[in-house]
Amino acid sequence: MAQHHSFVPDPGNGRALRDAFGLFATGVTIVTACGPEGCAAITANSFSSVSMEPPLVLWSPARSSSRFDLFAGAEHYAIHVLAADQQELAWAVAKDGAALIGAALEQNADGVPVLERCLARFDCRRHAVHEAGDHAIVVGEVLRATMQQGDPLAFFAGRVARLDIN
Repeated sequence: MAQHHSFVPDPGNGRALRDAFGLFATGVTIVTACGPEGCAAITANSFSSVSMEPPLVLWSPARSSSRFDLFAGAEHYAIHVLAADQQELAWAVAKDGAALIGAALEQNADGVPVLERCLARFDCRRHAVHEAGDHAIVVGEVLRATMQQGDPLAFFAGRVARLDIN
């Protein structure tokens, strides 16, 4: 039988809590918006569907991110659910929010730069932004969605992993 480790979250040292949060496997997304120099991008695994009517999704950027103000204030943005073979792209954007500047990207109907190849894309308009500790909860109304078949990119225990579903 597995050994359980209990602890009280310590604001001074959040490593144990971060490790526990990391045991929830998630998909990996890249969120894009228009920035002052072109395409701004951020990698996020805090994506979730919220409502079918109206169609709402959420994601949660960290307030400590240099990209926070741009994304929390964006009127329109696109959330891209990444495929298993997009791991390098996920890490590149995680390290550098300007990683997609200069890339030949299409724009959606709202002028937001979008990735052509991903499992799903949600073109959103900001619906609400809620305070949430050291993050914010950004709720978007889905204006358009696209999807294709493929294997997803997953995030678990601080690493990305490929899930073969076929």
